[in-house]
Amino acid sequence: MAVVALLLAAACHRHAQPVAGPLPPRDAYAGSARCAKCHEKNHARWDEDWHARALSPAEPQFVAGPFDGTYFRSASTEASMERRGDTFAMTTAPASGPPREYPVEWLIGGKRMQDAVTAFPDGRWQVLPVYYHVTTREWVDYNEKKQGLVTKDHPFFWTNFRRTANHECLNCHTTGLDVRYDRGTHRWSTKFADAGVACEACHGPGARHAATKAKADIIRADDLDRDRGLALCGQCHGPREPIYPFLDAKHRFRPGDRYDDKLQPLVIVDGLDRSGEFFADGRPSSSSFEYQAVLQSRCYLRGGATCITCHTAPHAKRVANELPPAGAGISADDATCHDCHAAIFGAGQQHTHHKARAAQSCVACHMPPVVTGVLDHFADHTLDVPNPRNTIEHGVPNACNVCHATAAPESMQAALTALWPAAAARQARRSLLADAIDEKTSSRSMPALIAVLEDRAETPTLRAAAGILLGQRFPKDAAASIVPLLHDRDPLLRSRLIEALGYARATGSADAVAALLDDPAVKVRERAAVVLTMFHDRRGEPALERLVRDPATATLVWPHLLLGTAAGQRGDLDRATLEMNRALDIVPYLPDALVFLADINMRRHDPARARAYLTEALTFDPRHRGARGRLAALDGMAQQVR
Repeated sequence: MAVVALLLAAACHRHAQPVAGPLPPRDAYAGSARCAKCHEKNHARWDEDWHARALSPAEPQFVAGPFDGTYFRSASTEASMERRGDTFAMTTAPASGPPREYPVEWLIGGKRMQDAVTAFPDGRWQVLPVYYHVTTREWVDYNEKKQGLVTKDHPFFWTNFRRTANHECLNCHTTGLDVRYDRGTHRWSTKFADAGVACEACHGPGARHAATKAKADIIRADDLDRDRGLALCGQCHGPREPIYPFLDAKHRFRPGDRYDDKLQPLVIVDGLDRSGEFFADGRPSSSSFEYQAVLQSRCYLRGGATCITCHTAPHAKRVANELPPAGAGISADDATCHDCHAAIFGAGQQHTHHKARAAQSCVACHMPPVVTGVLDHFADHTLDVPNPRNTIEHGVPNACNVCHATAAPESMQAALTALWPAAAARQARRSLLADAIDEKTSSRSMPALIAVLEDRAETPTLRAAAGILLGQRFPKDAAASIVPLLHDRDPLLRSRLIEALGYARATGSADAVAALLDDPAVKVRERAAVVLTMFHDRRGEPALERLVRDPATATLVWPHLLLGTAAGQRGDLDRATLEMNRALDIVPYLPDALVFLADINMRRHDPARARAYLTEALTFDPRHRGARGRLAALDGMAQQVR
């Protein structure tokens, strides 16, 4: 029957007939079950892949951990896990009140770590506080291990907004997600085409293709250029900042889109903060940042490699790490390396200079397991050469000391120089990046930052980070190096360099920034308008007005926030209220906007409404100083009245 189904599917593709009646829209989802009708074999293999288990209902066949009365206690959490028939529950304490039992309704993951999810009456899906670590077969308080002590007002306490799966997790653990928030009732609703990463997560919405059977109505990775192909995996395998807000489903990334048109990868610098997910030389230190890592690799920059150059998931036979079958005498980890580096394989020990079998592996030296995540170690996807010098000078781990754990990095560098003298040129790149990025040596980093910024062969994510650091660390000197690069062909770099000029308060560059107000990239136009407004340039506010009137950019939140703030400063409380409410319709979980509305209502002598806004702000950020301080002031006023 499977063979017959495949033959019929092929015939349908060759002889697609016109469909009677109106076609579904191109962005309508069909669901994986409908895909299976024509693609039975591919669907069956996907069903065995971990992508299919990214989100699962809490049914016995999917539950990894023992719900057998196990009791768990840590400094932050106390919980017990119970099973009754085919249902599962966790008893633990909420933010206030005694411990209570919460039904486990959904499961996130299960390959290495599995999170249990419960649904609250207001529609929030909350990730319960104790996870099951599949690797070690034990229950763990993962948040505590990552964040330290998690108190009840900590953003990562399990009932708080940062642990709301609808917002924080489901975008990459479901397919065809549609999350909505009703500001009037403070309720969330969640729908999706499939639980897990299903067919349409990579091939795009398929209802139209299911009707027409036309290849033009579905996305195939093989038909995409390098960058669009990489974006299929990068949309989830690399934390990112959506250019359009999360709840704006119309502008959400779809397979086949350019990554930079809908997303910006999270990098070393996030505003004024420094990410803890990167080493001092710019390499990601967390397992979830594979996209950012591959962008830095020469395999990508020079060889054009993408994720599917090496990985086969989810349609090939299931193997460890979704790697293709290995040839004779080649390990599975090295199989795809051989395709491009056959000469190095042929050199054998003349290249590796090691006798141990494990040291003959490409991965051992060029993808060492120094990256951490879900309490495990993972391979470094920047695919670079070992650099013990950066261990010595910047505390960055290197591949040599993974195996030679007791040896001094100095001896490893000496041995590497003697055995691979040509490696010095490759090491120089990472040494320069560490000299530029490392906060410990920031006072003398300007020459290195400028060198990275001006290196057109370097990946734009690292050049952008260098530009922002230059603007923040050396504001008086930054514009001279940044302005000449504002018209670089990469939209990420253009937008980040405008941001860097904002940090530098480089008002003398206003004309150069204004020249980008009509840039083809949405994020560049937005950043230019925002920075001009920061400069108090007369062109800033009109540019914001154009953005909020244009249907293509009306759902960007920053223009509404800045226009509302400007109106409030002028005393135009009606316009300020209008723009802040528009911002909250787009991103309802912005505590600063809620506090701003509270201030407006205080100016209008409506403390009851102000209190409601402040209380709502604290539901999204329990530690928000502005909201807490204003509530305390309101409480003081109420006591005086009494």
